[in-house]
Amino acid sequence: MLLPDTPSVEQLSQVIVQVTAPSFILGAVAGFVSLLISRMNRVTDRIQALDALPNGDGAKTRLKRDMPRLRRRAHLLNRAILFSGISAILTCLLVIVAFISAYYQVRHEYGVALLFVVALSFFTAALINLVRETSISVHEYDPDS
Repeated sequence: MLLPDTPSVEQLSQVIVQVTAPSFILGAVAGFVSLLISRMNRVTDRIQALDALPNGDGAKTRLKRDMPRLRRRAHLLNRAILFSGISAILTCLLVIVAFISAYYQVRHEYGVALLFVVALSFFTAALINLVRETSISVHEYDPDS
């Protein structure tokens, strides 16, 4: 089995420069997932607290009416976490493809660009879900709801 020629220092340097932006995106996604998990924990804690309330009391019944809204928020946050995870995985694949392509001296620009666009699309979907969840949470204490 013939091993390919190893990439030159210049080629590896070029790949490192090309994967700098995706690496920053990975950091941003990690911070974003941390924020999402924090919000999810708050919603989950509230759901558990409302579930623990006994039925029958009028004020408690009014509080329990908020359950569908909380479940909707949890669903949106869960989807945002999923989309963020997919975005991070695709970004990692992008970096891997870039280095493997350099090692085998294969052009990778189109594949990497496609992975980058798809990763950003999933990140955008996660952001949209966060915006939707935030919109619901702002109206959470709306007395007319």
